[in-house]
Amino acid sequence: MPDPTVPPTPPVALDALLARADLGLRRIAGPADPAVVVHWAHTSEMADPYPYLLGGELLLSAGVHIPDGAGAGYFDAYVSRIVAAGGAALGFGVAPVHDTVPGALVEACEMHGLPLLEVPPRTTFSAVARALWQLMAQARTAELRRVTEAQQSLATAAARPDPVPAVLQQLARRLGGRAVLYGPEGTEIAGAGPEPGEEVRTALAKLAEVVRPPSPGHPRTPSPEDPRPPSPGHTRASSSGHRVGSGPDAPAGSSSDLHADLAARPSSASDTVAGVRLVAHALGNGEGFVLGSAAPQRDAGDHTIASVAAVLLSLLTGERHGGSGADRSSALVRLLLGAAPSEVAPLLGGDRWRVVRGRPDGRAAPDPVAASALGAALGSSLVDVAGEVVRVLVPDGRTVERVPGWTLGVSAAAAPRDWPAADAQASRALARARATRTPLLRHGDRPTALTDLVPPAEADAHARALLAPVEQSPALVDTLRTWLSLHGSWDRTAVALDVHRNTVRQRIARCAALLDTDLDDPDVRMELWFALRRT
Repeated sequence: MPDPTVPPTPPVALDALLARADLGLRRIAGPADPAVVVHWAHTSEMADPYPYLLGGELLLSAGVHIPDGAGAGYFDAYVSRIVAAGGAALGFGVAPVHDTVPGALVEACEMHGLPLLEVPPRTTFSAVARALWQLMAQARTAELRRVTEAQQSLATAAARPDPVPAVLQQLARRLGGRAVLYGPEGTEIAGAGPEPGEEVRTALAKLAEVVRPPSPGHPRTPSPEDPRPPSPGHTRASSSGHRVGSGPDAPAGSSSDLHADLAARPSSASDTVAGVRLVAHALGNGEGFVLGSAAPQRDAGDHTIASVAAVLLSLLTGERHGGSGADRSSALVRLLLGAAPSEVAPLLGGDRWRVVRGRPDGRAAPDPVAASALGAALGSSLVDVAGEVVRVLVPDGRTVERVPGWTLGVSAAAAPRDWPAADAQASRALARARATRTPLLRHGDRPTALTDLVPPAEADAHARALLAPVEQSPALVDTLRTWLSLHGSWDRTAVALDVHRNTVRQRIARCAALLDTDLDDPDVRMELWFALRRT
């Protein structure tokens, strides 16, 4: 069986073979159509080559089969049988049997629209076949390179903060058309590439229904017995994405009817409408998402490229489980019914966790799919979108690394009772990371020597007394903490807090007035920082 991840060997344009100067081939009849392609070469001296042709061949013959005195009727029958078998072109070798190509053969090829090539005496049929295979090998190498580059670009797009639109955009560019993601209800939730006409758009949406599996919470898709209008054009569907069925009974303008058991739901289906090739892939997450594409042409490696995109989108749109779904549901119910976080944590897969706060670079706010992709990159499905920030709860044993396209702040490992404090640590780490343009910043776990020297109760009492004048204003406390952590930088503090630098100056001046102290004094800054660390 062929490897489905490797594109098939593409055919070679007949014009590319004619361009080989070493062969000296010359077209003397038939259309000069650049779309004519050759799949392989076959030599035969049979008067009726039909039983030995598969279609797409360059048939090579020296005319040994031509009887003496053969007239137009013989050549008409000969050429018509080649055309009926799907032959792409006929190469006629001049010498040793015939000095020239018979005129009646030229007329027959012209009448039936079969390209006729004159093969000069110095060119052997083996040389023609070898040149064809060389061109096919070059085309296959180029196609493999194209598919590999497309796979790499799709994988890179999937790692971006907005992975679904990025993957669709890359797919549309690689296919030279339109790529669409349909939701479980059949609505278009994301798309990229030029908008097709209404006829094509409607046909693609209908084709998506052919492959969409029933998903929990959504209506059942009609069965084969249900009244349902067929998709226009011709549709091909199978569980593996290959063509199924094609015969002479197909309606005019189409090569096959829909040969798919809709109850079984094929994983992919194809259609052609208004000269545009339509393909639909059911995503493998079982949640009813479908990837659709519409392109003016379909190259050999396009199926492989679309399949890679479908796999990536399946991962991006599917639910990622850090533990079993039942355990997570049980944990949520217990929390809602009043259980302590320490009792719930084992159901989630660990006793100590880190809070990671992330903010996408260059975007105002993350969407749920981007947040889910960040959770997957960090190895956790416990994700929360809070405005412009995504919060992820990561088990202590899992290393948190940089994620391209995101700025991250990571807390220290904490037991469930300390998760709120860990969230505050992650928030401060994220603010510092954004201010310093650092992709990832971790909260320090090691206590300072000064903290070790002061008893906790006395340190807390001192911190409360020192910060009492500003404790009623969280904005002032946060601004003072951020400003001190960034060494008094007005601009970086403004970036970290998402406020204007003048607002920072006003708040710091207000803090200095309420605290009745000189904030330019390093001793004062040290004492205030010590107090802020205790709150």
